[in-house]
Amino acid sequence: MLHKTAKMPDEIPVIRTIAMPADTNPAGDIFGGWLMSQMDLAAGNVAARAARGRAATVAVDAIAFLGPVFVGDEVSLFGRLVSRGRTSMRIEVEAWRRSRDAEDTNKVTEAVFTFVAIDENRRPRALPPVEG
Repeated sequence: MLHKTAKMPDEIPVIRTIAMPADTNPAGDIFGGWLMSQMDLAAGNVAARAARGRAATVAVDAIAFLGPVFVGDEVSLFGRLVSRGRTSMRIEVEAWRRSRDAEDTNKVTEAVFTFVAIDENRRPRALPPVEG
């Protein structure tokens, strides 16, 4: 049922939240759309920092739901900038769950999000140079 216990990444999560009853589908399971929206928020945070401003989601590639999330689980989302173009960025996001009353963790979802930096008119703009 659940994937073998694994160790979460050592980095600080972009988002950490708790799956609540309002986040369930009609069958009582955590809705995949809720989890995907949390992943988009995490990717958006990484994108905004890289773009130093507004960025918009333009694609989600290779989303994989690897295991369930249950009501009460702590969900940690990790995001990494994996590539950048002139205006676009690809951000890898992993979602991990931890049961409320245990230390075991499992990766439950992974995907790659593509964002485009946008200006005040919502038009694509060049990414700023990489610092450092």
